[in-house]
Amino acid sequence: MRSLTARKSPNKSEGQPFPPSLRSVREERERARAALGMAFRPRRIVLGVTGSIAAYKAPEIIRGFVKAGFETRCILTSRAKDFVAPLTLATLSHYPPIENENDSQLWEMAHLSLAEWAPVLLIAPATADFIAKLAAGLGDNALSLLSLAFKGQVIVCPAMDGGMWEHPATKRNVETLRHFGYEIWGPELGELASGKIGIGRMVEPQAIIERVKSFWPSEKERIRKSRR
Repeated sequence: MRSLTARKSPNKSEGQPFPPSLRSVREERERARAALGMAFRPRRIVLGVTGSIAAYKAPEIIRGFVKAGFETRCILTSRAKDFVAPLTLATLSHYPPIENENDSQLWEMAHLSLAEWAPVLLIAPATADFIAKLAAGLGDNALSLLSLAFKGQVIVCPAMDGGMWEHPATKRNVETLRHFGYEIWGPELGELASGKIGIGRMVEPQAIIERVKSFWPSEKERIRKSRR
């Protein structure tokens, strides 16, 4: 079974750029994930979609998860709705996506209840702007609030122009997320929305789906573990 523990950073000197408080947050996340017991966790996932042109791939991701037997919930930023229709995501996932943390029609604080509902939060696509929000710990929309409260593994799939990806601020923000214990998948080299070839293309949906599926053992592996 693939481990959900975050990649550990090499030991650093006292001049380490990340303060003890930040390292303790990472360690707490590692302990929480270790206690999840993925072999017996329900196949549930929350898909967060931000305002990138790559958001048009979100329906394909949802369809793949549903076909693989995952319960899937979606949460959108306001800009994501410019690229993908909430009704499309609702139809494929069989649940209405969360668009507003203050929606009076929700019987619960969805950004908090979902934090414990699923063991994996997948943000795909993740724009440079949203990555900066995550790195700064901002909570100004439903998805960023969920990210702050989430108890399990957070996976971020960047999608942006090559120049944005190469900017020192983005590099710093991504490194901060890694220290939080988030996994960063991609981006890949390929044709971008501008028509140029560069690094910034989101990992393809099928690759994302297969990688997430590998977090859970097969039925045969699950039975073997239960007999130990």
